[in-house]
Amino acid sequence: MTMIRRRALAGLGAAALAAPFGAPRHAAAAAWPAERPILVAVPFPPGGGVDQMARVILPYVQKHLPGATFVVENRPGAGSQIGMEFAFTARPDGYTLGAVTSPALMTIPFERPVRYRVEDFVYVANVVDDPGGLWVAKGSPVRDMADLLERARKDPGGLSFGTTGIGSDDHLVMLEIEEAVPGIRFSHVPFNGAAPLQTAVLGGHLDVGCFNVSEGAPGYRDGRFRCLGQAGAQRDPALPEVPTFTELGVKVVAGAQRGIVAPPGIPEEVRTRLNAAFAAALADPEFLADAQRLQLPVKAMIGDEYRQAVLGLDARLKEMWARKPWRDQ
Repeated sequence: MTMIRRRALAGLGAAALAAPFGAPRHAAAAAWPAERPILVAVPFPPGGGVDQMARVILPYVQKHLPGATFVVENRPGAGSQIGMEFAFTARPDGYTLGAVTSPALMTIPFERPVRYRVEDFVYVANVVDDPGGLWVAKGSPVRDMADLLERARKDPGGLSFGTTGIGSDDHLVMLEIEEAVPGIRFSHVPFNGAAPLQTAVLGGHLDVGCFNVSEGAPGYRDGRFRCLGQAGAQRDPALPEVPTFTELGVKVVAGAQRGIVAPPGIPEEVRTRLNAAFAAALADPEFLADAQRLQLPVKAMIGDEYRQAVLGLDARLKEMWARKPWRDQ
């Protein structure tokens, strides 16, 4: 199998990515995907959960999509807004896709103007459904979840709580914990991705960091992190000994869905072939073995099923925003 090329494509401008001027759409669709590489924009720095998801699944999509070659490009910034806008506004010819995460995809437009519409993306496939977790460095004085909550209760706003950005799934975990446990409040510190957030936790610059189980599990296994609790409905198989928030008396269930989208307006033939290739990849025994080895919590949803899941969460988040806007929290 051809490996995914990891170089950035900064040198390829819009003209290089476009089909020849005047070429009919059916001709472009007929040539797809062998004409040139398919660029997958990851709106976070390398090393985080979305980046990992894209790099793990794409070799198997390539396997099931004859002629295709994928190139991953990291386009971080503005809490993932820059990369998601890039994917949404790209030419809809099947040669640009976006790797996205919910709920950040839906929450950013609540806070500020964006150049995309959640309902208008083409939803190709969800790959991962990853519960949140609360993490501290090995030597942290915070002993466990009960100790963290007691400290937050005694000193409201005094504990620093790092997340992957305002409106991210991690930020919403913090807000839901504050709602679920009367009398506590954290001091929110947003980061531009899981990798720099983890560095800050390990450096002792934060009291606690919130990021997903798949992102924290490697550091947990090698002893760098301790996990105070996880936000899944059940214990994640990657950390079976770590209790859920619900087991610890905090009724919060939250996490991140990570998947692949395309710009609105891609040809129906391209959409159909992408859906089929992702469905085959997500059922591929080799991919599932890789995902198990990396302890990725796979949840396959293709096409409209993925779209409906996103729009359903979008409606629930709008209700939460109306009740308690999180822009300045």
